[in-house]
This record gives sequence, structure tokens and C-alpha cells, in this order.
Amino acid sequence: MLRCTMEPRFCETDALGHINNTVVPMWFETARGPIFEIFNPGQDLAKWNVILRKMDVDFIAQIYHGHSVDITTRIAHVGSTSFICEHEAWQRGELVAKGTAVMIYFDFAVQRKLEITAEQRVGLEKLS
Repeated sequence: MLRCTMEPRFCETDALGHINNTVVPMWFETARGPIFEIFNPGQDLAKWNVILRKMDVDFIAQIYHGHSVDITTRIAHVGSTSFICEHEAWQRGELVAKGTAVMIYFDFAVQRKLEITAEQRVGLEKLS
């Protein structure tokens, strides 16, 4: 499992005074950074090889500026060409959001899926 802490910025608040719902998917993507390293060490954009197929977010409670948010990420499933990440966001000990992201190992040059290698599978399974 991966863990990271996000510090909500004032600019991420909305007119209702809480963190805008568009921010959480970005936090979850940030939390996937170490997973991207498994597929593309150094995260060279010219060699990018992972694409988002689907994501969802359940907003459980409001998130506020001024209190850090802890994000946990785990790999829930590894298929032949894709994998599923599960995320949770916690603020002050309370689950405030959770979601999943389906990621595909992808060759952008030929626009097709790639088979996840044994080495990549081992890296992903360490995060389950």
C-alpha cells in the first residue's frame, strides 16, 4: 500500500467553503506517482505508457482547507493489460472520499494495449 499526504490549498476551496470535488481526482492521480514509476522510471512524458480507462470517486464527507489529507492507494487487481487502483482520502481520522482508477498499460505510438510484464506485475502486487 502507498501513502501520501496532501495539503489542501486555499485555491482548491469552492464557494461553499470546502475542497472542490474536482480536486480529489487530481490528488488520487498524484498518489499514483510511484505506480507510474513501475512502468516508466523517471516518468519521461516522451515514453509515457499508462492511460486512464475509468475512474470513480465517492464523496463521503466534506474536505476542508487547513487540515492535511492522507491518501492511501492499493492495487486491487492486476489483469493481463490493466490494473485497478483503490484510493481512500482521510482527514482528521475520518474517511472523506474513496475511489478507483482502472489503468491500462498502453503503447501510444501504435495506440494499443500492452501485456503487463512479469517484473511490472511483481511491482504492482507488492502494493496490494
